[in-house]
Amino acid sequence: KQILVLGLDGAGKTSILHSLATNHVKRSVAPTEGFNAICINTEESQMEFLEIGGSESLRSYWKMYLPKVLLLVYVVDSADHARLPMAKQLLHQLIQNNSTLPVVVLANKQDLEGAYCITDIHDALALSDIGDERKMFLIGTHVAEDGSEISSSMKDAKELIGMLVLETQ
Repeated sequence: KQILVLGLDGAGKTSILHSLATNHVKRSVAPTEGFNAICINTEESQMEFLEIGGSESLRSYWKMYLPKVLLLVYVVDSADHARLPMAKQLLHQLIQNNSTLPVVVLANKQDLEGAYCITDIHDALALSDIGDERKMFLIGTHVAEDGSEISSSMKDAKELIGMLVLETQ
Protein backbone atom coordinates (compact mmCIF):
# COMPACT_ATOMS: atom_id res chain seq x y z
CA LYS A 1 0.00 0.00 0.00
CA GLN A 2 1.31 3.37 -1.00
CA ILE A 3 0.84 7.04 -0.37
CA LEU A 4 -0.16 8.79 -3.56
CA VAL A 5 1.29 12.27 -4.15
CA LEU A 6 -0.63 14.33 -6.70
CA GLY A 7 -1.03 17.95 -7.73
CA LEU A 8 -0.62 20.18 -10.74
CA ASP A 9 2.76 20.39 -12.46
CA GLY A 10 4.97 22.94 -10.73
CA ALA A 11 3.28 22.63 -7.32
CA GLY A 12 6.46 21.26 -5.73
CA LYS A 13 5.66 17.56 -5.29
CA THR A 14 9.15 16.28 -6.07
CA SER A 15 10.86 18.91 -3.90
CA ILE A 16 8.57 18.00 -1.01
CA LEU A 17 9.26 14.29 -1.40
CA HIS A 18 13.04 14.82 -1.47
CA SER A 19 12.77 17.02 1.60
CA LEU A 20 10.65 14.46 3.48
CA ALA A 21 13.01 11.64 2.53
CA THR A 22 16.28 13.33 3.44
CA ASN A 23 15.21 15.97 6.00
CA HIS A 24 17.15 18.40 3.83
CA VAL A 25 15.99 20.67 1.09
CA LYS A 26 16.64 19.70 -2.50
CA ARG A 27 14.69 21.83 -4.91
CA SER A 28 13.76 20.06 -8.08
CA VAL A 29 13.31 22.18 -11.17
CA ALA A 30 12.60 19.52 -13.79
CA PRO A 31 8.99 18.36 -13.99
CA THR A 32 8.31 14.71 -13.24
CA GLU A 33 7.83 12.90 -16.52
CA GLY A 34 5.75 9.98 -15.41
CA PHE A 35 6.23 8.46 -11.98
CA ASN A 36 8.55 8.95 -9.05
CA ALA A 37 8.65 6.47 -6.16
CA ILE A 38 10.39 7.11 -2.86
CA CYS A 39 10.55 5.01 0.31
CA ILE A 40 10.84 6.83 3.60
CA ASN A 41 11.65 4.92 6.76
CA THR A 42 10.68 6.25 10.14
CA GLU A 43 11.08 4.57 13.52
CA GLU A 44 7.48 3.36 13.36
CA SER A 45 6.99 2.43 9.72
CA GLN A 46 8.15 2.29 6.16
CA MET A 47 6.23 4.59 3.87
CA GLU A 48 6.20 4.22 0.13
CA PHE A 49 5.30 7.38 -1.75
CA LEU A 50 4.24 7.31 -5.38
CA GLU A 51 4.26 10.65 -7.16
CA ILE A 52 2.57 10.94 -10.52
CA GLY A 53 3.45 13.97 -12.61
CA GLY A 54 0.89 16.75 -12.78
CA SER A 55 1.04 17.63 -16.45
CA GLU A 56 -2.20 17.23 -18.36
CA SER A 57 -0.99 14.12 -20.21
CA LEU A 58 -0.35 12.27 -16.93
CA ARG A 59 -3.52 13.20 -15.02
CA SER A 60 -5.46 10.33 -16.63
CA TYR A 61 -3.32 7.93 -14.56
CA TRP A 62 -4.24 9.52 -11.24
CA LYS A 63 -7.57 7.74 -10.78
CA MET A 64 -6.09 4.32 -11.62
CA TYR A 65 -3.85 4.39 -8.56
CA LEU A 66 -6.33 5.85 -6.05
CA PRO A 67 -8.06 2.56 -5.08
CA LYS A 68 -4.70 1.04 -4.14
CA VAL A 69 -3.48 3.72 -1.73
CA LEU A 70 -3.67 4.36 2.02
CA LEU A 71 -3.56 8.11 1.75
CA LEU A 72 -3.64 10.94 -0.77
CA VAL A 73 -1.18 13.81 -0.42
CA TYR A 74 -2.35 16.64 -2.66
CA VAL A 75 0.11 19.47 -3.26
CA VAL A 76 -0.96 22.93 -4.39
CA ASP A 77 1.11 26.00 -5.21
CA SER A 78 -0.18 28.67 -2.81
CA ALA A 79 1.18 31.45 -5.00
CA ASP A 80 -0.32 30.22 -8.29
CA HIS A 81 -3.72 31.88 -7.88
CA ALA A 82 -4.73 31.39 -11.52
CA ARG A 83 -4.48 27.59 -11.30
CA LEU A 84 -6.17 27.05 -7.94
CA PRO A 85 -9.62 26.54 -9.58
CA MET A 86 -8.12 23.76 -11.71
CA ALA A 87 -6.43 22.23 -8.63
CA LYS A 88 -9.79 22.34 -6.82
CA GLN A 89 -11.67 20.73 -9.69
CA LEU A 90 -9.16 17.88 -10.02
CA LEU A 91 -9.09 17.22 -6.27
CA HIS A 92 -12.88 17.07 -6.04
CA GLN A 93 -13.10 14.74 -9.08
CA LEU A 94 -10.45 12.45 -7.60
CA ILE A 95 -12.06 11.88 -4.26
CA GLN A 96 -15.78 12.06 -5.08
CA ASN A 97 -16.12 8.27 -5.28
CA ASN A 98 -13.91 7.49 -2.30
CA SER A 99 -15.45 8.95 0.84
CA THR A 100 -13.06 7.39 3.34
CA LEU A 101 -9.64 8.01 1.77
CA PRO A 102 -7.67 10.31 4.09
CA VAL A 103 -6.39 13.44 2.35
CA VAL A 104 -3.47 15.67 3.33
CA VAL A 105 -3.41 18.90 1.35
CA LEU A 106 -0.04 20.63 1.38
CA ALA A 107 -0.39 24.34 0.58
CA ASN A 108 3.16 24.63 -0.70
CA LYS A 109 5.32 27.68 -1.43
CA GLN A 110 4.03 29.59 1.60
CA ASP A 111 7.33 31.49 1.60
CA LEU A 112 6.61 33.19 -1.73
CA GLU A 113 5.34 36.73 -1.93
CA GLY A 114 1.63 36.75 -2.73
CA ALA A 115 1.06 33.20 -1.52
CA TYR A 116 -2.44 32.61 -0.23
CA CYS A 117 -2.68 31.91 3.48
CA ILE A 118 -4.17 28.65 4.75
CA THR A 119 -7.72 29.98 5.12
CA ASP A 120 -7.66 31.33 1.55
CA ILE A 121 -6.40 27.96 0.26
CA HIS A 122 -9.12 26.19 2.26
CA ASP A 123 -11.74 28.39 0.61
CA ALA A 124 -10.20 28.28 -2.88
CA LEU A 125 -10.19 24.47 -2.82
CA ALA A 126 -13.67 24.34 -1.20
CA LEU A 127 -12.37 21.84 1.32
CA SER A 128 -15.46 22.19 3.52
CA ASP A 129 -17.49 20.61 0.67
CA ILE A 130 -15.50 17.39 0.77
CA GLY A 131 -17.44 15.69 3.56
CA ASP A 132 -17.24 14.96 7.25
CA GLU A 133 -16.49 11.25 7.21
CA ARG A 134 -13.06 11.72 5.71
CA LYS A 135 -9.90 12.52 7.63
CA MET A 136 -8.62 15.67 5.99
CA PHE A 137 -5.73 17.94 6.84
CA LEU A 138 -4.37 21.17 5.39
CA ILE A 139 -0.80 22.18 6.15
CA GLY A 140 1.11 25.17 4.83
CA THR A 141 4.59 24.16 3.67
CA HIS A 142 7.58 25.54 1.88
CA VAL A 143 10.87 24.20 0.67
CA ALA A 144 13.50 26.78 1.56
CA GLU A 145 17.09 27.05 0.37
CA ASP A 146 18.91 24.05 -1.03
CA GLY A 147 20.83 22.08 1.57
CA SER A 148 19.16 23.64 4.58
CA GLU A 149 17.21 21.56 7.07
CA ILE A 150 13.51 21.18 6.38
CA SER A 151 11.05 23.60 7.96
CA SER A 152 9.01 22.72 11.03
CA SER A 153 5.89 22.60 8.85
CA MET A 154 7.53 19.91 6.70
CA LYS A 155 8.44 17.97 9.85
CA ASP A 156 4.82 18.28 11.00
CA ALA A 157 3.59 17.05 7.62
CA LYS A 158 5.94 14.05 7.76
CA GLU A 159 4.81 13.20 11.29
CA LEU A 160 1.13 13.49 10.36
CA ILE A 161 1.54 11.30 7.27
CA GLY A 162 3.37 8.71 9.37
CA MET A 163 0.56 8.66 11.95
CA LEU A 164 -2.14 8.33 9.27
CA VAL A 165 -0.28 5.44 7.65
CA LEU A 166 -0.04 3.59 10.97
CA GLU A 167 -3.77 4.16 11.61
CA THR A 168 -4.87 2.86 8.22
CA GLN A 169 -2.69 -0.23 8.02
